[in-house]
Amino acid sequence: MKIKVIAPIISDTFMDEMKKEFTGFSYPQTTIDVTNLDYGPASIESEYDEALCVPDFIEKVKQAEADGYDGVISNCFGDPGVKPAREVVDIPVIGPCEASMLFTSTLAKRFSVVTVLPNVVSMISNISKVTGVYHNLASIRYVNIPVLEVHEKEKLKSALLDEMLKAIKEDQAEALILGCTGFMGVASELQMKLTEKGYDIPVVDPGFAATKLLEATISMGVKQSRITYMKPPSKQRVMNTN
Repeated sequence: MKIKVIAPIISDTFMDEMKKEFTGFSYPQTTIDVTNLDYGPASIESEYDEALCVPDFIEKVKQAEADGYDGVISNCFGDPGVKPAREVVDIPVIGPCEASMLFTSTLAKRFSVVTVLPNVVSMISNISKVTGVYHNLASIRYVNIPVLEVHEKEKLKSALLDEMLKAIKEDQAEALILGCTGFMGVASELQMKLTEKGYDIPVVDPGFAATKLLEATISMGVKQSRITYMKPPSKQRVMNTN
């Protein structure tokens, strides 16, 4: 199968690491290709950023279908553009937030998300409500590190571990989700550190969850329901990309 991973941002900072990560997540027979946007925000840290990324993201999804890809991942924890893209293509489109929340809800009764900035807390909370798992959400915590600075891995891991411990002790979290797809390559180490501190609980990487959900969806030969995600009505639509 062929999967297209689209970073819904104009920054190409994460491209090489994305390719490596998602190739590692997928089955050997799965082909992973990554791309970013031609226009939109440098990162997504607000509803405004998300709105700006959606038009070009949808065009990239349509192109992926035309190029023969079997499915698409929107590689941002806000799941930008996922629902409108599902309306216009006949291949499955998966968001990492939705995927990781669904996975984690099978592993624990209560989970916490640790994300980047306070700006995105309400966005993540809203996704949990739409996904139907809000009652499982113990808390949403943040490390106060902007998306474009998460490459400072030691600083990131220290901040994430601190917030994860607070989520367990203060919020009664029984599982944890990394709340940014830029938090690459740290889930296993953080899970090990928590185990060493006496907390044998899962730490879910959203990119990994999205990859496995998409591979399963493709393997089952299913896609989004046309009752839920109806094709948009035919009408004139003018897009200003200047």
